[in-house]
Amino acid sequence: MKARVFSGIQPTGSPHIGNYLGALKNWAKIQYDYESIYCIVDLHAVTVYQDPKELLRKTEELAGMLLAIGIDPAHSSLVVQSSIPAHAELAWLLTCVTPIGWLERMTQYKMKAATQETIGDGILQYPVLMAADILLYNAAIVPVGDDQSQHLELARDIAQRFNSLYGNGQDIFVMPATHLPTVGARIMGLDEPDKKMSKSATGSGHAVSLLDDPPVIRKKILRATTDSNPAVDFENLGAGVENLLTIYQAFTDTPADKLREYFSGMRYGDLKKQVAEAVVAAIEPLQARYRQIMDETGYVARVLQEGAERITPIANQTVETVKRAMGIYTLR
Repeated sequence: MKARVFSGIQPTGSPHIGNYLGALKNWAKIQYDYESIYCIVDLHAVTVYQDPKELLRKTEELAGMLLAIGIDPAHSSLVVQSSIPAHAELAWLLTCVTPIGWLERMTQYKMKAATQETIGDGILQYPVLMAADILLYNAAIVPVGDDQSQHLELARDIAQRFNSLYGNGQDIFVMPATHLPTVGARIMGLDEPDKKMSKSATGSGHAVSLLDDPPVIRKKILRATTDSNPAVDFENLGAGVENLLTIYQAFTDTPADKLREYFSGMRYGDLKKQVAEAVVAAIEPLQARYRQIMDETGYVARVLQEGAERITPIANQTVETVKRAMGIYTLR
């Protein structure tokens, strides 16, 4: 049997080239090597307020874009988290064995708590829900970015603690691995090349959305931050220039030596034009597939329904096993 992969993405903001090059492109690439489950994690999204109509629209749009990128519903299970109640049920059961001190030490929680006068309990419990997402399917491999690595380590700690308390000498949960054999590019913000490109950033020139029109893509990249040098100097690359080169290389698969040979000494205006055209050339076919998918009435809903039907028995069996281990009454 193939190892099982689980990964998720929130339906907030708009998926951008950082999401694509850092994760989503890789999801499509590896899906045939594993038993793949890809999840739109809307329960995570509502840890902060979301406009209900906007959340529903973004969920459907994200599903369509994942299909356009190449997620194959005949092979991979594409699901919406909330359509499988076992995610929330297992999260509660795991919350009961997770020391609150573990959660208060989470870097993301501390950062958000420090900048807001009050935050919802969902922010504190977010890592437990993430652990439930992973452990629900006994995923052996979880492709996550560096910003989620602490949460993945916590999932391992929670699994180990549950096994110790309730396993009776046997492991109920599989320990998820913390890495994948291949990883995507780390793309930084066009306006702030020292910060990872983010869906939550408010600046209009921060990210290139996968749904941006080509003129908008060109405009954003032409305005990207570089540095005070007049041209590309590989011995003295500023963060913004390095980010543009990374984007070009990731979209074109240009070898490092060829990249250096081609761009050395190129003025920044010409560099940006080259990057913009490479991005447009790669994204336009995705957008065409996306429009075709979204124009087929009922197709996205059908894919999500079939994905949920395929993996719900796995999820329910895990919850049943956990409840029996804890002594919680279950219907026979």
